[in-house]
Amino acid sequence: MRPSTFILGLSLALAACTAAQEAAPDFEPASTVAENLRQHRALPDPADEVWWTQTGEAMAWRNRNLHQVVPTVNVYRDGPVSELAARPLAAIADYPVDTPDGELTFDAYLHGEHSTTMGIVILHRGDIVFERYPRMQPHEKPIWWSLTKVFPATLVAILELRGLVDATQPVDRYVPALKGSDFEGVTVRNVLDMASGVDCPDGDYTDRSTCYYQFEASLGDAVRSERTPDDPYTMLSNLRVGRWAEQGKGFDYSGTNTFVAGWLVEEVTGMPFQDALSREVWTRIGAEADASIYANRYGIALTSGGLLARPRDMARFGLLFTPSYAKVSSEPIVPEKHVDLLLHGGRPDLLENARFGGRPPGVRHNVYQWDLVFTNDDIYKGGWAGQGLLVNPSRDVVAVWVGYTAADSDPDTYPLLPRVRAVLDGVFGER
Repeated sequence: MRPSTFILGLSLALAACTAAQEAAPDFEPASTVAENLRQHRALPDPADEVWWTQTGEAMAWRNRNLHQVVPTVNVYRDGPVSELAARPLAAIADYPVDTPDGELTFDAYLHGEHSTTMGIVILHRGDIVFERYPRMQPHEKPIWWSLTKVFPATLVAILELRGLVDATQPVDRYVPALKGSDFEGVTVRNVLDMASGVDCPDGDYTDRSTCYYQFEASLGDAVRSERTPDDPYTMLSNLRVGRWAEQGKGFDYSGTNTFVAGWLVEEVTGMPFQDALSREVWTRIGAEADASIYANRYGIALTSGGLLARPRDMARFGLLFTPSYAKVSSEPIVPEKHVDLLLHGGRPDLLENARFGGRPPGVRHNVYQWDLVFTNDDIYKGGWAGQGLLVNPSRDVVAVWVGYTAADSDPDTYPLLPRVRAVLDGVFGER
């Protein structure tokens, strides 16, 4: 080798090392090798217990690192990233909120001992006006639990716009395998509104004999037994547990409804749910990263609660329901007609006649898998362990947050929704 060639090569190598060292501070690892080993060794035997039953620090790590624990299926991005401009509003960080320790600023509350929020992003008119990651790194892809439910419903709405689905029709028109099951004759709309009347409620996970526990086990999301159906398609196509009420009469929260909605999407599009979500949404919003969905058995996506994604990308999804959708997509993905339906087309009587609970004060209705639509136009979907998605088309606001359940399961440590709504009302409400 000639000396000049050697010197040139050495110079290039040193320059590359210098560039790498300069870039390194922008990336902070979310964990250590020792921590990963400790957390993996602490996982329960899946034959005895499911991984999500532990709370506190263990849940926080698992919620952020689920891709290390169970199989997932990919939801793909494409094209350039849609950049979200930063326009910080000090009024949000400084807004006073009530806490168990008295009044604190919103920012102080999020970083304090009574919060289990890992990350939160708030957008106004498509700009990032508040963003904090008190217990995670921005690049991590935590699980969003039941927020996932609005994705099957949104895909159904997109298919409705194209005339491929009529929500007034029985769901078995689109999913013939459901004929002869308890879902036969139930309209698509009643499935979407958690008003199927099928007696398989979400709830008590201590009783492994219940319909819902066995449904979760069929997905690989609970402990299987000899009586567990092989897969959720088999279970639901043969489901005969009866009805707790006539369809369309009352709200009863169950991920079986969500799975049926996702199954409909698969039948109509002819592809696995995760690919339909990739095609219709994730490749079109300029997402920063691929997402994924928890799929612990046979690669079947847990459409009722398994999406893993960056908080900013969840915020991009939320923008599709606001006037600022153009910040992430050149054309509307969620039909304006559907947003109007979410705001004004729900049925208040479903919550009034709910199997458990009722219609809370200040709430209009539930609709299309969204938990609550408030009278101020907040549209909200929550997750069971401190996750939230709130969109307000009238105010052009999106808020997303992700968290975990505290070790003592004290509800005072993680109900972020009322505090977020108080802040947004105070900053963006009518003056």
